[in-house]
Amino acid sequence: MMFRLIAALRRAKALSATSHAAFAACAVLAGLFAADAALADTRMAVVPKRTIYPGEEVQAGQLEEVEVTNPNIVKGYAESIGQVDGLITKRTLLAGRVILVSALREPFAVSRGTTVQLVFDNGSLMLRAAGTPLQDAAVGELIKVRNKDSGVIVSGTVMQDGTVHVVAR
Repeated sequence: MMFRLIAALRRAKALSATSHAAFAACAVLAGLFAADAALADTRMAVVPKRTIYPGEEVQAGQLEEVEVTNPNIVKGYAESIGQVDGLITKRTLLAGRVILVSALREPFAVSRGTTVQLVFDNGSLMLRAAGTPLQDAAVGELIKVRNKDSGVIVSGTVMQDGTVHVVAR
């Protein structure tokens, strides 16, 4: 009886060693998959190479992409250079610090005090006049414009071509 018990224990140890080896192999594979997933989850952030002051246009040559290592970084930062290239800064951007998207704006399509074309389109009736914007504005913004001929102030939406389409009252 004792002989059979010793043989059974030896087989159990052999199986145990095999299962430990299989477990170790599974752990190594899981570690490789976790490392691969970590590389896939690598987040990037855009930082300026030098200080950029308010009102300056952000250009790709002034920026670099760096890997985010802080898991507690504030949300809303730019993740690619293409996301911020050509935008205008609203506040100072410090070298080496992430750029918050909220610190940037689109360039102005019309500037205060310049001459723009006012367009009123109501079906078959289309009127055009010269006007002076009372504020700076980007495309799509609603602004007030003074008609140069009559002096009347009207509201309109800035279009891509720099004209202002007047809204009917």
